[in-house]
Amino acid sequence: MAEIDETIKRIQANKGVTGIIILNNDGIPLRTTMNQESTVSITGHIHNLVHKARNTVRELDSQNDLTFLRLRSKKHEIMCAPENDYMMVVIQTPSIVSG
Repeated sequence: MAEIDETIKRIQANKGVTGIIILNNDGIPLRTTMNQESTVSITGHIHNLVHKARNTVRELDSQNDLTFLRLRSKKHEIMCAPENDYMMVVIQTPSIVSG
């Protein structure tokens, strides 16, 4: 657990990170840096989305698997890293790239 806490602290220190959620394969949050309401809302939606994305990847190629999912909107960027026993979700404010 100390390793997980260190990882959360390291990621949380990055500019723009607004929240981190670690959940198990059943979609139950194990650790979070967000309030309860936001955690429950995000976890439910992201868990379903990652499940659908993983199934889509497997249908396209049964020998393949989803390793990372990144979503970006005008206000947020959500990055999901599903593993065998858990999934890490990082929510951040997207940085604006000047052109």
